[in-house]
Amino acid sequence: MVEVRPKVVWIGKDLDTPLLGHIAFGLIDRGTNLIQVRPTSLCPLSCIFCSTDAGPSSYWRIREYLVDLDLLLESFKSIIKYKEVDRIEAHIDTVGDPFTYPKLVELVQGLKEFPQVSTISLQTHGFLMNEQILDELNAAGLSRINLSIDSLDPSLASDLAGNSKYDVERIKQLAEYIVESTDIDLLLAPVWLPGLNDDEIPKIIEYALRIGAGKYWPPLGIQKYEIHKFGRKPKRIKPMSWTKFFTALSELEKRYHVKLILEPEDFGIFKCKMLPVPFRVGERAKVRIVDRGWLRYEWLGVARSRIVTIVGVPHETPPIGLEMIVRIVRTKHNIIIAKPL
Repeated sequence: MVEVRPKVVWIGKDLDTPLLGHIAFGLIDRGTNLIQVRPTSLCPLSCIFCSTDAGPSSYWRIREYLVDLDLLLESFKSIIKYKEVDRIEAHIDTVGDPFTYPKLVELVQGLKEFPQVSTISLQTHGFLMNEQILDELNAAGLSRINLSIDSLDPSLASDLAGNSKYDVERIKQLAEYIVESTDIDLLLAPVWLPGLNDDEIPKIIEYALRIGAGKYWPPLGIQKYEIHKFGRKPKRIKPMSWTKFFTALSELEKRYHVKLILEPEDFGIFKCKMLPVPFRVGERAKVRIVDRGWLRYEWLGVARSRIVTIVGVPHETPPIGLEMIVRIVRTKHNIIIAKPL
C-alpha cells in the first residue's frame, strides 16, 4: 500500500462545510452544557498509545484540519443560543493538540466574549507550551488546562510520547508556572497504561498535590487506557477492566486523600437539550461528496447541515461534487457515519 502523507485542509466559509457531524474538527454537543471545540487535528507527538493515531507517525490519517476562527465562533454562537442555558463550558479538546492552532489565543478571547460561557478549558500534552503563550492565554480568559503527563521519568516519558524531544522536566517547569504565575487552574490527566507506567501514577498524584494543582477543580483526572479501532495498540499494554480501574482509583483516593473518581458534577457539567439529529440509523440519505475523509477508506459528504463520514469506500479520489446514496449507520451526538449503497 502506498503511504499517503496527510494533507492539511483549511475549513473556511468558502468550502461550504458544516462544523457539526465530524469527530476530528468543528463542534461536538453531547447533550450537556459542555461544548467540545475542535479547531485543529494536528499534533507534534506520536504517543504510542494514542487513541486517534495522531502525529507524524500516523498510519490511518490522510487529512488534517484547521478551522477558520470566525466560522468556528459563529457556529459556537448558534449552538449555545439553541441550548438556552448559562454556565457553558467551552472545552478545546482536539484529536491532536490545541497548541497547533495558530489562533488559539484569539479563539479563547472570542469564546470569553459570550456571556453564557463561564469556563474555557483545554486538553494538551504541553509540548508546544511556553511561558509567553501561557501569559497570553491567561490574559485571554482561559480557565483550566488539563495537562497530560504520563510519566515523570524522562526516558519513559519521551518513549510514551513517541518523540525523543519531549522533555518532561520542561513540562514540569511549565506546570509549576501555570500554578504559580497565572490564574489558570491546572489538572493533571495521565493515561494509566498497565505494565508501562503503573509506578508513575502515585508519583504523578504526589506531584500534583505538591505543586498545588486543582485550585478550583479536581487536581487530577486519571484516564483509563482503552483500545480503539484506529488507535495505536502497543502489544505490551493490556487494558484494565473498569472494575479494576475504579478499585485502583479508590485505593489511591484513600492513600492520598484526594478525589480521583470524578463525576460531571465535579466540573459543573449538567444535562441540557442537544441539537437535533437530522438523520436516523438505518435510513437512506443523499449526500454531496466534498473530499477524501479524515482516515483511509473514508470520504466526506455534506447533507442536512451536517458533515457525513462515509466509510468502507475505495482508497482513491472520490467523486467530489457529485451526490450519492448512503445508509446511515451512526448518529450518536450528531457524529454522522454512513456506508455507501
